[in-house]
Amino acid sequence: MCRVLRVHQSGYYRWLLSRAQGSRREGENRLLKAQIGTVFKEYKGRYGCPRVQRELLARGVMVNRKRLARLMREAGLKAKGKMRFKATTQSKHRYAVASNLLERRFEVKSANRLWVSDITYVWTAEGWLYVAIVLDAWSRRVVGWAWSISLKADFAVEALKCALKDRAPAPGWMHHSDQGVQYACRDYQQVLQEKQAVVSMSRKGNCWDNALAESFFGTLKKELIHGERFQTRGQAVSAIFEYIEVFYNRQRKHSKLGYQSPVEFEKNNKTIPFKLSTQRG
Repeated sequence: MCRVLRVHQSGYYRWLLSRAQGSRREGENRLLKAQIGTVFKEYKGRYGCPRVQRELLARGVMVNRKRLARLMREAGLKAKGKMRFKATTQSKHRYAVASNLLERRFEVKSANRLWVSDITYVWTAEGWLYVAIVLDAWSRRVVGWAWSISLKADFAVEALKCALKDRAPAPGWMHHSDQGVQYACRDYQQVLQEKQAVVSMSRKGNCWDNALAESFFGTLKKELIHGERFQTRGQAVSAIFEYIEVFYNRQRKHSKLGYQSPVEFEKNNKTIPFKLSTQRG
């Protein structure tokens, strides 16, 4: 056949080999897309390319980032995007406001040395639902949270007490928040005083001073709230509970933790006790 068609035999064999390799590549891509789709679906569209790659690697599937990104584009798989949300801080009140002692130094070397707190809101068909969280800066773990149908301080205090049920920060630990009335009020400050906390608050109107808490709520809104329509507050609370206690704390791979979940990070790393200084340095 090569002689009749005036084709070199070596060229013909190269063509056959490229056909075989192309078919094998197509088969590999089909399998990879199925595996990618499984991971994407399991994590409810919350994972983009970096975390999908890490999850595939944990399952013994190796694929480079460039190829993975291309296959996800071809399959129309894109992680949920960010949305803009209004602030809920009520900083006009009669209570004293603490100085910003933290000054954006979020890096600590052990658990229970720096906790950050914040409040956000979720819309439901029954009305607004407000959520308060307390987050450990070392492991990025949500150590306490609570919800309310109003912005009264009770639920912020409840979130703090929830965190203190299972954890016992040593005297001199730092608590950082915004200047909201929920955190400046007498009840909240009394709990912090009893637990011998150093109190720090963000500067007025500066969200970057509490970036860890803001980042968590941005992630929660992007991965859970965006695109959802909750008919009742109960539905929203159940979804938030599942997100925080099951997914975020125990499953979600955090890039700042070497793609470990907060619970995994705490189990795999020994803490180094030290007293957090309130002095700049």
